[in-house]
Amino acid sequence: MRLGSRSLIIPVVMAGFILPALAVPRGTWPTTAMLSLGSGVTAVSLMALAAVLGARWKAVESLFDGLDRVYETHKWLGVWALVFASIHLVFKAGVQEWEVAPILALPGPVTRLVRQLSFVAIMLIVLLALNRKIPYRSWRWWHRLSGPLFLIVIAHWLSFKSPIVLGSPAGVWLALLSLLGVAAAFYKLLLYPLWSRHARYRLDAVSSTGNAVYLQLRPEGKAIPFQPGQFAFLSFEQEGLREPHPFTIASAGRTDGGIAFMVRALGDYTERLVREARPGLLAEVYAPFGRFLREPGDGPEIWIAGGVGVTPFISWLQDADAVGLERVTFFHFYTPGRELPEVLDLQGLAARRGVELVEIASGPGDAGFRERFAQSVEGRGTSVPTIHFCGPAGLLRQVRQLMRETGVAEERLHRELFEFR
Repeated sequence: MRLGSRSLIIPVVMAGFILPALAVPRGTWPTTAMLSLGSGVTAVSLMALAAVLGARWKAVESLFDGLDRVYETHKWLGVWALVFASIHLVFKAGVQEWEVAPILALPGPVTRLVRQLSFVAIMLIVLLALNRKIPYRSWRWWHRLSGPLFLIVIAHWLSFKSPIVLGSPAGVWLALLSLLGVAAAFYKLLLYPLWSRHARYRLDAVSSTGNAVYLQLRPEGKAIPFQPGQFAFLSFEQEGLREPHPFTIASAGRTDGGIAFMVRALGDYTERLVREARPGLLAEVYAPFGRFLREPGDGPEIWIAGGVGVTPFISWLQDADAVGLERVTFFHFYTPGRELPEVLDLQGLAARRGVELVEIASGPGDAGFRERFAQSVEGRGTSVPTIHFCGPAGLLRQVRQLMRETGVAEERLHRELFEFR
């Protein structure tokens, strides 16, 4: 079973209300005080787990079957933490029947200040994470404050008067999650650059169209092994390009250890990279991540790519060990004037591997695409095709609609979340 937003958040919310309920008289359960207390415990729990998910631990990625889904859940943990923190702030977490005391006694003014700052901390963490209008370079440095701000949240639950003692089920729950969250934040901020798998590469060749660039890099030392379809975090040793940024790997494993990326100018960082990429630049590559891997069976496959979402399929076409490609129908959506760099001969790659390539420049509403998709499904007889998708949300909606119309079940769709920070 793969973990996801719902399968993680729902049990945490239940624990956040059930465990503190064990510490108070049953008669006080249906009160706003209990609502506030449970909401506070839940908010701290969600923030701690958000820190764990942000550490890029391999074990966590395996539980969620991909770093893209880890970050999606990380986002929703923060959103719901803010919701429950708001409820906790509105209502007083205490009634006369409760025996209350702080776990960590602080002076009254300090306790009140920490209480206010803890809510501001959660609000800043979540709003900064969700605001895509903030330039990536600025956003990344603001987001690094998440760890220190989480310490303020911990100080709040330790210092305010509550019926929760450290040795109670709720106290043990909060202590363990807080320690785990702090450890994750410490690892991400200080140890990740040292302990994570990464290697130094030199930019060997650049092919550009003006709005997209194909980067070919060679390792300075030992190369990083990866599988076609995975992605990496790329950081160039040049001012303005040092922030690690995720890019899908646009090549298969090569004997020289080389690795390639295709980057389209879609934001402040990528626009600068497309403009300034030059052979000779040094880069740190953190990899591999992601689970968008092709697992060929005996049945047919349909690949659907939109825009820069073509990248993982380029790596699949270049995989010398790939089998069964003659059963693939590949729909490639592109915008006229935004073609691939010349070094990427998609038609040639497809022809050499026996893949049927269907290029579409008129968008997902194209009648020819809808007809050809239906033919690809119906022409396979009783064999239901596996659909691999990588592209924007609008195209995904059209594909799902076509799947419903042609009787292809949702579980036949394999995709990686296209956008995440």
